[in-house]
Amino acid sequence: MAVLPYPHWLPEALREGYGIKHASPLKRSTFVSGRALSRRNYTSTPSEVAVRWLLPDADAALFEKWFQEDLVDGAAWFLCRLRTPLGMDYHKSRFVDIYEGPTLSESNLWLISATLELFERPLLADGSTVYPDAVLNSGIIDLTANREWPK
Repeated sequence: MAVLPYPHWLPEALREGYGIKHASPLKRSTFVSGRALSRRNYTSTPSEVAVRWLLPDADAALFEKWFQEDLVDGAAWFLCRLRTPLGMDYHKSRFVDIYEGPTLSESNLWLISATLELFERPLLADGSTVYPDAVLNSGIIDLTANREWPK
């Protein structure tokens, strides 16, 4: 089954309450002496993101139908535009469980809260720590290349 695109009518998630929680890739064994051995058990683990949307009446109704029909009550994967330390990008996501709400807010908009599962933990490419200055100064490099590069 194909991964569904993010709906154009659905705004980005609110900042309030937004957070990423990673699943641990480690396996830990504790010995009788009190010492412990930690080792990597998995190389690819999912992450969970807490998201919230404030939607007007029509968008909230459309959201509920999109969740029920297109996402098969949240079981299907879709591309969700999310902010991570890597910036704004689309991530393969699905709902962990049914959303909470809609709850009517003081601004007469509907608040919908959910937890999304990201297929992969958003990380830099392998080898990025070899040249950390390239990552740390990427904003300056991008600005300089776009402003000063000959056309």
